Amino acid sequence: MTDPVWKHDTVLLHEAVAALNVQVSGIYVDGTYGRGGHSALILEHLGKNGRLIVTDKDPVAIEHARQRYADDPRVFVWHGSFRDFPEALAAAGVAGLIQGVLLDLGVSSPQLDDAERGFSFMREGPLDMRMDISRGESAADWLNRATETEMADILWRYGEERFSRQIAREIARSRSQAPLQTTTQLAELIAGVVRKREPGKHPATRSFQAIRIKVNQELDDVEECLRKSVDYLAPTGRLVVISFHSLEDRIVKHFLRDVSTPPPIPKGLPVMLQAAQTPMRLIGKAIRPSGVEVEGNVRARSAIMRVGERMP
Repeated sequence: MTDPVWKHDTVLLHEAVAALNVQVSGIYVDGTYGRGGHSALILEHLGKNGRLIVTDKDPVAIEHARQRYADDPRVFVWHGSFRDFPEALAAAGVAGLIQGVLLDLGVSSPQLDDAERGFSFMREGPLDMRMDISRGESAADWLNRATETEMADILWRYGEERFSRQIAREIARSRSQAPLQTTTQLAELIAGVVRKREPGKHPATRSFQAIRIKVNQELDDVEECLRKSVDYLAPTGRLVVISFHSLEDRIVKHFLRDVSTPPPIPKGLPVMLQAAQTPMRLIGKAIRPSGVEVEGNVRARSAIMRVGERMP
């Protein structure tokens, strides 16, 4: 099944699946199905006894997966955040440890390109930004109720927006006259505040990113999923994470560093084998898309992939 409207180029497709080191009878979690590029390639490597657990917050993505793999008994589709992948495993009847978890973080091209989803400052649409449109608070709901201080904090913390306080002040002023309702309303408001423009970037880029992360609890989801992966990966099982901005990547980088670094041993004490062991080890260096991939898909330019392996 192909998406009839929006095209989605899977970033680091072959590199990510190669990093998973797929075993023919293994059990794998694709925590961010999107439009299924990684899932399809994983299934090419799985045998008839292999399993693929697909999760996604986005009900549109989930419907795509259900239709595409309705007749494939190896695939189990579950609607929800990747942070709750253990619930998906339980629902699929998977009782043991698994061989791999793949996360392709951030917003997908179909979500960006569909104006009705409210992710894009370039297209007129309702100010929504929820990956799961069936639950939670929309961007408009939050922006029209949050305090000026709360908004400024989120814009700075998640968007590293230098004009966070000025933007928050202008949002508070504007909504006192009429509620914010559309993406272009917000984008134009921000453009009127941001005085210094970053070359090649729309002035609303950082703010839209920050609000999206807040609305979807994206960084909390990443941290929780990474912690759980240690307990659910089998020995030599792989964790593969593709990030698209520094906040995500920093979390992944620090997590993999922490779980692959032995605790410090006080001077004068013998080094015990158990003390020197770590739950995971790093696999290779961080991987970025090739120049050829970026040339064909400009949205791949900021991607970075890191890989960890559960210790035997």
